[in-house]
Amino acid sequence: WQTENGVLLPSLQSALPFLDLHGTPRLEFHQSVFDELREKLLERVSAIALEGKVEERYKKLEDLLEKSFSLVKMPSIQPVVMCVMKHLPKVPEKKLKLVMADKDLYKACAVEVKRQIWQDNQALFGDEVSPLLKQYILEKENILFSNDISVLHNFFSPSPKTRRQGEVVQKLTQMIGKNVKLYDMVLQFLRTLFLRTRNVHYCTLRAELLMSLHDLEISEICNVDPCHKFTWCLDACIREKFVDNKRARELQGFLDGVKKGQEQVLGDLSMILCDPFAINTLALSTIRHLQDLIAQDTLPRESPDLLLLLRMLSLGQGAWDMIDSQVFKEPKMEAELITKFLPMLMSFVVDDHTFNVDQKLPSEEKGPIPYPSTIPEAFTKFLQENRIACEIGLYYILHITKQRNKNTFLRLLPALVETFSDLAFSDIFLHLLTGNLTLLGDEFALEEFCTSLFDGFFLTACSRKENVHRHVLRLLLHLHHKVAPAKLESLQKALEPTKQSGEAVKELYNQLTEKLELRKPSPAEVTETPSMELPLPTVPTPASR
Repeated sequence: WQTENGVLLPSLQSALPFLDLHGTPRLEFHQSVFDELREKLLERVSAIALEGKVEERYKKLEDLLEKSFSLVKMPSIQPVVMCVMKHLPKVPEKKLKLVMADKDLYKACAVEVKRQIWQDNQALFGDEVSPLLKQYILEKENILFSNDISVLHNFFSPSPKTRRQGEVVQKLTQMIGKNVKLYDMVLQFLRTLFLRTRNVHYCTLRAELLMSLHDLEISEICNVDPCHKFTWCLDACIREKFVDNKRARELQGFLDGVKKGQEQVLGDLSMILCDPFAINTLALSTIRHLQDLIAQDTLPRESPDLLLLLRMLSLGQGAWDMIDSQVFKEPKMEAELITKFLPMLMSFVVDDHTFNVDQKLPSEEKGPIPYPSTIPEAFTKFLQENRIACEIGLYYILHITKQRNKNTFLRLLPALVETFSDLAFSDIFLHLLTGNLTLLGDEFALEEFCTSLFDGFFLTACSRKENVHRHVLRLLLHLHHKVAPAKLESLQKALEPTKQSGEAVKELYNQLTEKLELRKPSPAEVTETPSMELPLPTVPTPASR
């Protein structure tokens, strides 16, 4: 039996006794020969997949699969069967069903085979994609609530290319490959989740996924996605954090080029413009444009570039409504936004310049001119009722905070208590605001500043919005040493978690309490303090004699 089933090489028969002398079992020898042959076979299968005419090579692989598939559950043969299936562009339906029905086989097969299973099985593909999407949202939220508060490294710091290297985007890109059907499925999942949750991070993933496929030059998908060139151009603007005139014209060309009957593409474009990274770029560019207009003595309505930025902001902010209603047309821009709100914003900048110039002039009898403290009622109304005005207003406040402009900040802060859909209490705005407030660190020692910021703004929402509670605790963890002790004590009481508070709030509050405990002087030091204040006898020093 051994002779009949062994390796039939005449020269081998005389060599085998050597192995016996070394105590090497025949099983070990045959196993190593088997492994070697399997490796050669795997190499050959990969070679067949690349050589000869297409029909011939696939015919060979199909024959090989037919012969070997019955052994697919044998661990030693399984890699060969899987390799053959991997190289077949279309595995026979019957075989795919058998693989799908067996959990272990499904787990073991290559992503190329899984793609063929997924494209006709949306539910199974959804089960694979769902954990990745959850992970992605969690990663974004962890960045927004990170304990590292910095004006230099914030949520928007990583470049688009760096973000696309993230684990989730890379995994999804690999799962999709060049399969347009799977790409469409992922986009459908993202639209559905965005509609269900209103979470804008799904819009970011929509753009990142397309650009990740663009990086790999997968033309099969990029050429059929009508948003590709628009997203590519916008991606370059996000990288620069500014929309320059040349790119603005390109973007306008794409928007104007939406033909009759193709309006549905506006739904996708709006989702790409709803990405927080796009909104951030458009809003920063708007603030820069407004400053330029002040320098040129020009009104907002006379600037086509500014009007285009507002048009894109409006399209991005209207994404949810558009996808929800399935009415694909650009939202109408309110004339008052351009004729009243933006000039009002520019007047704040002018007030600021005027005040600074006044301060430098020699003061006369009437004494120093106070900084304007009131805000027009119309400004507050715009922030409450107009989404675009609210977004631009919030970015203007971030801008002045970054410039350490305490006066304007305190003047406009009361307007943030009530804003459109509570945008001033959104995670992205609070993440950026807390970062910028570190630049005003020294102001936290002043009672007036702390009262306006904490009592007048943050604490108005802490009890009803847990995310605000978390952001205030993050800020205090970073700046507690700058706050006056009496104020810190009252804030500590006000921020104490309730029974309903989540674990994250409790954890942050405990961290803050620990930090404050460490700062308190020990009882021993306190009792010694009075003795230090006893008058010391004056001893003449050698120098004073």
